[in-house]
Amino acid sequence: MTQKHIPDFSRNQDFRTFLRDYLQAYPNDVVTIKEEVSADQDPTSIVWELARQGKHPLLVFDQVRDLGARLVTNMFASRERVARMLGVEVQHLHEEYQARARRLVAPNVVTTGPIMDAVQHSNFDLHTLPIIKHFATDKGPYITNAVIVAEHPDTGVGNMSYHRSTLHSATEIATSLHSRGHLWRLLQIAIERKQPLRIAMVIGAHPLFMLAGAARLPFGVDERHVAGGLFGAPLDVVRTPKYGIAVPASAEIVLEGVIDPEARVDEGPFGEFTGYSSDRSTNNLFKVETVLRRHDAILVDVVGGNSAEHLNLGRIPRESEMVEKLRERFPSVTAVHYPSSGTHFHAYVALKQMRQGEARQVMLGLLGWDPYLKTVVAVDEDVDITRDEEVLWAIATHLQPHQDVVIVDGLPGSALDPSASGVGTTSRMGLDATRGPKFDGIRAEISPDSIARAQQILAQL
Repeated sequence: MTQKHIPDFSRNQDFRTFLRDYLQAYPNDVVTIKEEVSADQDPTSIVWELARQGKHPLLVFDQVRDLGARLVTNMFASRERVARMLGVEVQHLHEEYQARARRLVAPNVVTTGPIMDAVQHSNFDLHTLPIIKHFATDKGPYITNAVIVAEHPDTGVGNMSYHRSTLHSATEIATSLHSRGHLWRLLQIAIERKQPLRIAMVIGAHPLFMLAGAARLPFGVDERHVAGGLFGAPLDVVRTPKYGIAVPASAEIVLEGVIDPEARVDEGPFGEFTGYSSDRSTNNLFKVETVLRRHDAILVDVVGGNSAEHLNLGRIPRESEMVEKLRERFPSVTAVHYPSSGTHFHAYVALKQMRQGEARQVMLGLLGWDPYLKTVVAVDEDVDITRDEEVLWAIATHLQPHQDVVIVDGLPGSALDPSASGVGTTSRMGLDATRGPKFDGIRAEISPDSIARAQQILAQL
C-alpha cells in the first residue's frame, strides 16, 4: 500500500505557522467558529457535543466574549491528527513518537523571538490574560495548557510538566503539583536550600513542544531535548529576563517567577481526566514577576475533564513507551491501546500467545510498569482493541472469572483516582480474555468480497 503524503509540520516551530499549514492541508479537520461565544463553558460544550457525534476536529474560535484573544483548542483530540504532526499515518504513531523522542537534541539559545514582543516587569494584571472556564463545577477560569519549566539549580537540566493553574490575584497563580513528579522533586531541593523555586510557565506553543511536555523521562533528562528530537532540530529558546530559564522563542505567553515553598492557597475544584471535578491539590502559589507575550497572543487551550484531548495528550507518550517495552520483552504483543472510556486507568493489549500463561505475564508487566493503570485486559490478536465493544465481547466469551482474573493489592496509585479515597494505594487487576489452548469455538466470519459489495451498495444510498 502506498504511503499517503503528509506535510512536514515540524519544519517550523511557530504555532501560528502550524495552524495555517494544517488548515491548508486538512481543511475538513478544522472547524472555525465565527459566531461569538462565551468564555464560560461554551467552548467545552461545543467539544462535548461534537464528541457525542463522534467528531473530534481542531477548533478555532474567532470571537470569545471578553477574552481579548482567539482561542484554539481540541488539538490533540484526534490520534490521526497527532500522527500527522509527526509525519506518519496513525498505525505508526507509537513507533514514530518513540523514535523521535529518543533522539535527544539540545536547545539552541537565540537572543530574541516573538515571545519577546511585549515584556512587563511591573504594573501588570494577570486578570488581562486570556483564560476560560471549562466546567460549571470549576473554581473559576483555568489555564489548562500551563507547561511549567524549571531548571536544576546545580546542573541546569530542565524539567517540563503540565499543572492546572488558576488566578489567585493580579500577580499570583494558584497551581497544583499533585502528580508529585520531577517538578515536585525540584521544589523539595529548593525547600532544603530554603529558596523559592524559579520557574517559567509556557501557555501556548507548537504542538510538538506541548507533546514533549507530556513525555515520560527519568529525572535528569530534559524535555526540551525531547522537543528537539520531535522537531528533528534544536528547539529555539530565549532566556527569560530575570532568571534566564530557556523557553520557546515562539511561545504565545510566558510567565516568569517563583513558587513560594511556604505559601498555601485555595486551588480547585477542577474537572480532571477522571471525569470528576477534583479539589485534591498541593495548593502551591506561583508569584509572577515577569509577563512575556506575543502581539495578539492566541490562547492555546487543552480541553479539560475526560475529553479525548486531555487523555490523548497524557496517554500517547505513555503508550509509546509501554509498546516499546512490551515488544522488546514480549515479541508476541501485537498492539496496545489505552481506551478513553477507561481514562488513564485501563489498557488493552493484544497478543499472539506463544505459550500458556504468557498473557498473564504481559499483563503483570504492564501493571508494574505503568503507575496509573488499575486494569489490563489481554485479548487475542484478531480482536480490535481500539473498539471497546470488541474487548467486551472477548471478555464475555473467553473469560472465566475464577481462573482468568489476577488481582494485586497495595500498590501506589493516582492521587486523583476517586475510588482510592485518598489512601494513596490501589489494587490492580489483569483480565485474561484470550482464548486459551482448550478453547472450543470458531469465530463467525463474513468474506471480504461480501463486505466490499455491502460497502459499495451502502455508498450509493
